[in-house]
Amino acid sequence: ASYKMQTSMSRQGDCWDNAPMESFFDTLKTECLHHYKFKTREEAKRVTFEYIEVFYNRIRRNAKINNQIPAQLAQAWLTQQHKNAA
Repeated sequence: ASYKMQTSMSRQGDCWDNAPMESFFDTLKTECLHHYKFKTREEAKRVTFEYIEVFYNRIRRNAKINNQIPAQLAQAWLTQQHKNAA
């Protein structure tokens, strides 16, 4: 089935510039999208949004940031910025 999506390519000669996004999209497909057969584009958007905004950013622990939850890490950073500004 065609979903009218475009692929993203890195610049010629720099295979690492897109590595973080490639890793994220691999995780998204493995943990979420491969488990569904979407009936509509809206359903695909909803499931993808919920995975990213609810699970990935607020619940899922990330080994690359010492098993912290991204939202907690962001909140700790903001708190530190406020302390530094005071």
